[in-house]
Amino acid sequence: MKAVLIANRGEIAVRVARAARDHGIKSIAIYSDEDRASLHVATADEAFALNGLSAAETYLDQNKIIEIAKKSGADAVHPGYGFLSENADFADRVIAAGLIWIGPPPAAIRLLGDKVSARKIAAAVGAPLVAGTTDPVDSPDEVIAFAKEHGLPVAIKAAHGGGGRGLKVAHNIEEIPELFASAVREAITGFGRGECFVERYLNKPRHVETQCLVDSHGNAVVVSTRDCSLQRRHQKLVEEAPAPFLTEAQIEQLYSSSKAIMKKAGYIGAGTCEFLIGSDGTISFLEVNTRLQVEHPVSEEVTGIDLVREQFRIADGEKINPVDPIIRGHSIEFRINGEDPGNGFLPSLGTITKWEVPFGPGVRIDAGFDYGHTIGTHFDSLLAKLIVTGATRDEALSRARRALREFEIGGLATALPFHRAIIYDPNFAKDFKVYTSYIENEFNNEIPAFSFKQGVADSKAASQKVVAEVNGHRFEVLIHTPESIQKRHRVKSNAIGQASGDSLNSPMQGTVVKIVKSNGDRVEPGDLIVVLEAMKMEQPLIAHKAGTIAKLQVSVGETVASGSTLCVIED
Repeated sequence: MKAVLIANRGEIAVRVARAARDHGIKSIAIYSDEDRASLHVATADEAFALNGLSAAETYLDQNKIIEIAKKSGADAVHPGYGFLSENADFADRVIAAGLIWIGPPPAAIRLLGDKVSARKIAAAVGAPLVAGTTDPVDSPDEVIAFAKEHGLPVAIKAAHGGGGRGLKVAHNIEEIPELFASAVREAITGFGRGECFVERYLNKPRHVETQCLVDSHGNAVVVSTRDCSLQRRHQKLVEEAPAPFLTEAQIEQLYSSSKAIMKKAGYIGAGTCEFLIGSDGTISFLEVNTRLQVEHPVSEEVTGIDLVREQFRIADGEKINPVDPIIRGHSIEFRINGEDPGNGFLPSLGTITKWEVPFGPGVRIDAGFDYGHTIGTHFDSLLAKLIVTGATRDEALSRARRALREFEIGGLATALPFHRAIIYDPNFAKDFKVYTSYIENEFNNEIPAFSFKQGVADSKAASQKVVAEVNGHRFEVLIHTPESIQKRHRVKSNAIGQASGDSLNSPMQGTVVKIVKSNGDRVEPGDLIVVLEAMKMEQPLIAHKAGTIAKLQVSVGETVASGSTLCVIED
């Protein structure tokens, strides 16, 4: 392996490019029109244009990616996470093109990427499982029948998905039809397939997972456990390794089940087995992520293992150390997303006008953005990851409090205020009573909504980068100019609108994916009116008062601006 094409963007593409340099191989980036000046293309040794804006015409376009891989001289492809990372057909095409696929065999992706078949494998090796359907369900009626037989709540889950997309939890029978429809829509949008299955949802479950490595010589190890219970909308916000407050028996069951599942599926490479642990201690297999996880750095920090370089080594046919690594210390990762925790964690867009990252003992930053970069609507909202490590969990928490105080981002709302609050919450920091829906159900959210004061963005240096492309190959030209004549521009506010008076305003920029009510329809508080989609997640907009719908003029597929009026509700 001499040159790797990174079929991704953002912080994971930066991470892989740096590992490639450490490993002594060339890194080749690809980029959308919006990402032309992004950090990942500047970090890689070379970069090539995908000529498009949306995910479908860029990072999901298999033809373009393979064509660039051949043109650039790459002999391997690393998919990162998301996009095509768990697409077995893409893995097949990479291999058929004579390139090294840095990931598990396509057959293993198919077996484990489909959550239904993954459950069958888990059952075959004796891994713990809660009740669930053995095959995808075709209608909400089947979900209702399952709920009546096994009880509520139930989880409706995309069979081919991950990352919380296409996952809906129903707590009563009446909401099942709409949640089923929403899960199918998110699954199609995020993964191209809408099949869903259903399973019993454990009471106040923790989300615990194992980072696995398997080589082609029959060796399988668990690098560490991780706890990822702090989530919003079933997407992780805080992760840590090793998973705290587990018994030795639970740890042994997690380790042995994970290795058995991976070997049964013929897995090779880095992957993660995910489990739920109920409030009564019951463990249930959840799924396998057949790729590198966002939270992989915490496992690296407590073991000293570079998981990306291990992926390179395994793809090159090398052996791994067959012994489970010794865990030293404790590491916590905080996802710094572009979202407003003071306004329901809604996605936030804008240009970064301030970027001051923390330093010091035990602090690591994995970032995909920097000062002056703009966060748009097309892709995930993850800006960076703050990883803090200490000799003990208490030391990691103390360092995290200091690092979070030092971390400053301006220009858009971020998850930083939430992290600064949760780090002092005794249910997380001391007693560890958190679970996957703790934020929605119990977290005392007193965080104010983001407020952005319009102003002039400071210039960082008396120079300007100009990007030039020759046959799709990206080059940077640095132009030095006197600071006195540098352009200064105003960054527009991305203030988020809310229901006000009779008006129902869009809380974010997004695309209308469903309209439930029409002009003249009567609504009550809480009734669903419109569903928006932004950054691959759906946001239902509900009536804030009783009345009759009027002045509804939006249509499915239309993009609406943050704060725009969608309709009015007349008394």
